[in-house]
Amino acid sequence: MRKLLPVLMLVYGAASLVHFIHNAEFLADYPGLPVTWTRAGVYSAWAAMSALGFCGWLLVSRGYPVVGLLLVAVYAALGMDSLGHYVLAPMSAHSPAMNATILLEVSAAALVFLEAARLMVLHVASRRIRAS
Repeated sequence: MRKLLPVLMLVYGAASLVHFIHNAEFLADYPGLPVTWTRAGVYSAWAAMSALGFCGWLLVSRGYPVVGLLLVAVYAALGMDSLGHYVLAPMSAHSPAMNATILLEVSAAALVFLEAARLMVLHVASRRIRAS
């Protein structure tokens, strides 16, 4: 049941890393980003975000599915927040590489979010069946 989640999380983690590396290394080229953002800040944000996802997965794998899946869902939602780039500037203002890394991360994050939600529904349903 939980075999797909770690695979999706690894794919999302890799896609997120690629986007954050691109973001950090070409920070000045991304349209609309605050001038106060720094390369180190971008990498730190990725590390904190990834730590949240890792903690969520650890909790799920250690038998705490509700809290763990909630953390995984938050981790995934943070990845979907990369669509915020298009609030700051339209897609046409971004380079093809920028768009590719943003959309890859968002797509992978959405798959993680959907799988976490699916597992949560299955968990809640199985508890109701056992309780009745």
